[in-house]
Amino acid sequence: MNLRVFCIGDIVGNPGRRVINKKLSQLKTDLQIDFCIANAENAAGGSGLTPDLARELLSKGIDVLTMGDHVWRKREIISAIDRGLPILRPENLPRGVPGKGAMVLNMDNGFEVAVISILGRVFMKPNDCPFAAVDRVLDRLSSRTPVIVVEFHAEATSEKIAMGYHLDSRVSAVVGTHTHVTTADETILAGGTAYLTDLGMTGPINSVLGRKVEKVLYNFTTGLPAPFDIATGPAMLNGVLIEIDRETGRASKIERIRVEDC
Repeated sequence: MNLRVFCIGDIVGNPGRRVINKKLSQLKTDLQIDFCIANAENAAGGSGLTPDLARELLSKGIDVLTMGDHVWRKREIISAIDRGLPILRPENLPRGVPGKGAMVLNMDNGFEVAVISILGRVFMKPNDCPFAAVDRVLDRLSSRTPVIVVEFHAEATSEKIAMGYHLDSRVSAVVGTHTHVTTADETILAGGTAYLTDLGMTGPINSVLGRKVEKVLYNFTTGLPAPFDIATGPAMLNGVLIEIDRETGRASKIERIRVEDC
């Protein structure tokens, strides 16, 4: 029997939260989603996450929230990330920081799903090697469940693709986040791992990566600083639906999903 896992791209500010609030419940019913993962590192005003917003998103049907390079932008998350909420900071952050980078979650039917969050290094701030970090936790997780989903928060396409091949046959899926632009390279790799370079963004449609167009254009055309305010108006939800064999952990299907809130 297959498990249907839905992975949602970076939730950006109030528009992203709004479309989750309005669309996710019905989407889970329509697509028969069993388990839902979402990146929430931009959920609080476009940068970071607060405990209250984490609880709000989790109450809407998301099973686990992943983070990225903005994980500590809202300081209040630091004291809350170890208090039982299913929130993952990247596994390859410096050792000793709060939180977990990998987690096994129990579904209502008793089945277990493992999720790993890792952060890229190319064009990003220095961190530990993501390839070594994910290797360190795989044996422990695979002894619990064959269904393992890796979310790779990274800038460089090449680094994400390399991670897909590095983990092919060892995990169920590798999905990328961070660029806020959905890629069209969804595939099932030779070893049975579902792969997509970037899930895209859950946030305002008429924007530059979720920010007001006029503010970003002003910065690009003048070189002068401008506040990159979150855009308003219609929003979209971007993600992928992945079908995974519960016994083997191999993926059989990956499909991009886009829903708009007008």
